[in-house]
Amino acid sequence: MSAAISAAEKVDGFTRKSVRKAQRQKRSQGSSQFRSQSSQVELSPLPQLSSFPLLSCTPQPSGYRCRCPPPPRAASPDTASPAPRCPVAARPGLSPCPAPSALSPCPPPLLVLARDATFNEQQDLFCQKLQQCCVLFDFMDSVSDLKSKEIKRATLNELVEYVSTNRGVIVESAYADIVKMISSNIFRTLPPSDNPDFDPEEDEPTLEASWPHIQLVYEFFLRFLESPDFQPSIAKRYIDQKFVQQLLELFDSEDPRERDFLKTVLHRIYGKFLGLRAFIRKQINNIFLRFIYETEHFNGVAELLEILGSIINGFALPLKAEHKQFLMKVLIPMHTAKGLALFHAQLAYCVVQFLEKDTTLTEPVIRGLLKFWPKTCSQKEVMFLGEIEEILDVIEPTQFKKIEEPLFKQISKCVSSSHFQVAERALYFWNNEYILSLIEENIDKILPIMFGSLYKISKEHWNPTIVALVYNVLKTLMEMNGKLFDELTSSYKAERQREKKKELEREELWRKLEELKLKKAMVEKQNSTHNVLNAHNTSAK
Repeated sequence: MSAAISAAEKVDGFTRKSVRKAQRQKRSQGSSQFRSQSSQVELSPLPQLSSFPLLSCTPQPSGYRCRCPPPPRAASPDTASPAPRCPVAARPGLSPCPAPSALSPCPPPLLVLARDATFNEQQDLFCQKLQQCCVLFDFMDSVSDLKSKEIKRATLNELVEYVSTNRGVIVESAYADIVKMISSNIFRTLPPSDNPDFDPEEDEPTLEASWPHIQLVYEFFLRFLESPDFQPSIAKRYIDQKFVQQLLELFDSEDPRERDFLKTVLHRIYGKFLGLRAFIRKQINNIFLRFIYETEHFNGVAELLEILGSIINGFALPLKAEHKQFLMKVLIPMHTAKGLALFHAQLAYCVVQFLEKDTTLTEPVIRGLLKFWPKTCSQKEVMFLGEIEEILDVIEPTQFKKIEEPLFKQISKCVSSSHFQVAERALYFWNNEYILSLIEENIDKILPIMFGSLYKISKEHWNPTIVALVYNVLKTLMEMNGKLFDELTSSYKAERQREKKKELEREELWRKLEELKLKKAMVEKQNSTHNVLNAHNTSAK
């Protein structure tokens, strides 16, 4: 582990934030250091894999002219040397090139050998390269093993290209070596995020030091999964529940580049391995529950929610009880997380996907959101309002009637908020045509709930922008039902008059009480003075 930074260093050259960055950088490099082998192996370059593995050379088409260089001219007939043979002709069982010509020399010997390599030789070389890429290096030391690191990088690039451009190269015997190479490189213990001052929204994330190699391994993994030759029936022997569990643990990586690759990889695995789907959903469920009720920290929540969004979109109807339970027991409580801003967009998308699948879930979802409505965090309140609008965009009119009263009571409170962003976001609901149509259909219930707050804000709010928005909303509501609007205006003014009268009565009562208090104090003072005089006269006699 990196040495602790002394107090003198903090004072002399570092702010607290820069110290945290230095610590995270060292920690990132340290994870690479501990993954490398203790006794380092120096890699040697292997021959290149053929880009087109052929079992034998085919005869050249008609009109083909050999590209071998012409034989040198002899100085004399006695010293003339024989013309060089085409290198293909030296290979048993292959057709030689036509007579050499200066216009079309024969292919280079190396290319001929690559074309001539048998399929088994290609597979042996492929497996050797996979085994070579299992060797890990310490990226903490940027100058050590440079040659071997470059050899491994080039080999990984070649493997990616090989499985991408060739058919029939992913055979059953190669699966074990492929999964072993992938596991050796990506599965590792992540450095703990134990810094209490770390702020994911402000601080720079910790980047993986060995990313030049790990990135290529992820590229290879994706090409492997997406290859037309990939057979899940064979791969399931190696890509099992343990493999998926380790893959999910990597989502806690602080490097966003790695989490992005993991998101795509897990989505491909979910699509190809039907037997692992329930397990993947269960493990994601466990990660979220641990995040909500125990750790309150997991870096890959947004990526996992993004995967879930596409999974939910593919759920069959009617929804299973376990899916509904996941919505109410996991996704809704996730709104209480401190770092909600980091994944709220993906979370809201998942919730809306559920409601589009089953509209009867709308009422419990909205009541759940109202239950967890933030009381002191204005930023979260704005996010909740945005999610409510997304839900109202897909709500059925029959479901809207069930939640209109509690929902608009909360919206009324938001409109009255002294935080102008909260009030502004709530007032923007009246810019949504569909929500306006729902309000108009239920104006007799919604207008009495909203009127008092809107009228009061129009007279008292400190922000002129909010006052202007409120006037527009009041105008819209008046156009929807002018008669009810006038009745509410009259009753509101009468209520205000009654309140003012009561306030004056209270003030008058307090004034009278103060007068009584003063009179009582004066009487007590006079009595006290009289008693003192009587006592003095008695003692004088």
